[in-house]
Amino acid sequence: MTRTALVVGARGVIGGTLAEHLAGLPGWDVVGLSRRGGPADGPVRHVAADLFDPASVRAALRAHPGITHVFYAAYQDRPTWSELVEPNIAMLRTVLDAELPELQHVSLMQGYKVYGAHLGPFSTPAKESDPPHMPPEFNVDQQHLVEERAAAAGWTWSAIRPSVVAGFGLGNPMNLGVVLAVYASISKELGVPLRFPGRPGAYDALLELTDAGLLAEATVWAATEPRAAGQAFNIANGDLFRWNRMWPVVADAFGLEVAPALPMSLQDVMADKEPVWDAMVARHGLAPTPYSDVSSWAFGDFVLSWDYDMFADTSKARRFGFHRYVDTEAMLLGLFDDLRERRIIPG
Repeated sequence: MTRTALVVGARGVIGGTLAEHLAGLPGWDVVGLSRRGGPADGPVRHVAADLFDPASVRAALRAHPGITHVFYAAYQDRPTWSELVEPNIAMLRTVLDAELPELQHVSLMQGYKVYGAHLGPFSTPAKESDPPHMPPEFNVDQQHLVEERAAAAGWTWSAIRPSVVAGFGLGNPMNLGVVLAVYASISKELGVPLRFPGRPGAYDALLELTDAGLLAEATVWAATEPRAAGQAFNIANGDLFRWNRMWPVVADAFGLEVAPALPMSLQDVMADKEPVWDAMVARHGLAPTPYSDVSSWAFGDFVLSWDYDMFADTSKARRFGFHRYVDTEAMLLGLFDDLRERRIIPG
């Protein structure tokens, strides 16, 4: 039996890794939908469409009938939490309104915002059964929409809740791995030690990350395991860490000394570093990558500001049958090596 997956947001870190993972599995045809599109004749058949334009989505999918599984990983950023709701609901509704007569399952990508993790200290380890917080929260509204449509149409759904996701991707506003790699590379270029730039309390808080490959495996598992239908799952690597132990590991990976932490906004202090980056690209013979494509500084500031514990209980996924895990230190070191091999950062 062949399944046909539609990966929405297929050019991001999460969607791109998921699309590649699906394409490597037997019995899957994969269509990747994004604003930018991509190659239409590779393992992933990329199509370009604007999720704010329902007609363009219908037109893009007309050439790809038989979609059985939708993996929704699209996201539109906005300045405030309340402003996130309308556009992100509108984009999801556009996909659900498309003509997909053979649809069997919708997988919704969420995050710890469901638990209020972005607002301040929250109950940890967060559990999928935790009560909701005061709205607005687009993740919750999206899940309600999917639940309503599933009940009416007869297909199933699942919701996946990762921590901060680490994987390869450029031009993405939320990519912690690239933030660390580029910050460290520029620090080395300028001859300065690697200083932790976040809030003082964030250096000692407990947190976890989610490997993009692990997330892809869990997402497909939940979409195809009958017992997982109608369920939400926290997905993380399976270990916890504090920056006070991980920061020296990052520094050592770049041959840097660690100096005392110094709270500073990366968005501010890295704003004038484009000439430095361009000179690095030329001097080290790197892939010609625009500074804007590796500058997720606002996201770096956001993650490194968490001066409270940031982790969830992932035992529900294990109880339902998903047992994979990833060592976070090895994941980060592997990501840095991958960026070097791709000539994104110096070797």
